[in-house]
Amino acid sequence: MCESAPVSTESSDWEERIAAAWAAFGASTDDTEAGAGEFRALIDGLAAELPAGSPVAPFERASAFDSTGHSGKAVPLYQEALRLGLSGYRARRTKIQLSSSLRNMGRPEEGVALLEPELTAPSDELDDAVRACLALCLSSLGRDREGLALVLGALAPHLPRYQRSMANYAEALRVSE
Repeated sequence: MCESAPVSTESSDWEERIAAAWAAFGASTDDTEAGAGEFRALIDGLAAELPAGSPVAPFERASAFDSTGHSGKAVPLYQEALRLGLSGYRARRTKIQLSSSLRNMGRPEEGVALLEPELTAPSDELDDAVRACLALCLSSLGRDREGLALVLGALAPHLPRYQRSMANYAEALRVSE
C-alpha cells in the first residue's frame, strides 16, 4: 500500500473524500459484517492521512465503529478525540455519539453528564440531536418525564400548528418533576 502525505484537517479534498465515504456508506444496502469491515478500513485509511495527534482521526474511526454496531470499540476513540482537543462541530457530534454509545453499553449517567452542558452551548443544527440523545439517556435512568419534556420542547418549533401548546406541555412536565 502506498503511503499518502499527511493532510491537514482543513484540506477540502480530504473533507470531500471523507464526506463521500460516509455518503456511500449511508446509501449502501450491504449490511454484512464484511461490508462493514470494508467501510471501517476505508475510514481508517482516510484517518491515517491526517497528521499524527489529529483529534479528527479517532473521531472518524469511532464514528465508523459506532455506525457499524461496535459501540464498545467506539467509546475509547471518542474519548481520545476529546482528549486530543477536538473542537467545534465535530466535538459536539462526538459528545452526542459518545453519549449514545455509553447508553448502549449501560452507562447512561455518563451520557447525561456529557450532554447536559450542551443544552446551554451555542445553538446549531445539532440542538435537537442533543435533546433526543439526552432524552434516551434520561429514560434509561428512569427519568422519563424529564426526557419527554426535552423531546416535546425540541419538536414544538417544527410543528405546523400547536407549537405554543407543545412548548407549554414540555414546560409543565419539567416543572412537575
